[in-house]
Amino acid sequence: MCKHVLNAQVAIRAPCCKKWFDCPQCHAENAQHELKKANEMIFMCKKCRKAFRKDMTDSYEEADEYCPHCDNHYVIEAKVPTAALGVEGEDARVDNRMIRDDRVKDQTGSAFVQKDLDARLG
Repeated sequence: MCKHVLNAQVAIRAPCCKKWFDCPQCHAENAQHELKKANEMIFMCKKCRKAFRKDMTDSYEEADEYCPHCDNHYVIEAKVPTAALGVEGEDARVDNRMIRDDRVKDQTGSAFVQKDLDARLG
């Protein structure tokens, strides 16, 4: 799992060390050498888990952006982790009055609070 690109669709096989990485930054962190440039890239689709090759010397067409086995679109805009500052509510374990479960129906009626209970029991 890549911590640099959150929505990586393929793994890339590095031509220098023949190991699989999700992005070039992962290779730079784990390998002791620089990433070697190559004309042919080997990818592995994370959806169907099948490897395929792409020639990078020819013109890169729109059809080349899809996995040839499962048609997964792997050339998409990368989502990178960003720091977020937000306001959190109170701890629900301490005060759970603010949590309401919509799956539970409102049970206002009880057998002990119903009207005409004496008449129904006899």
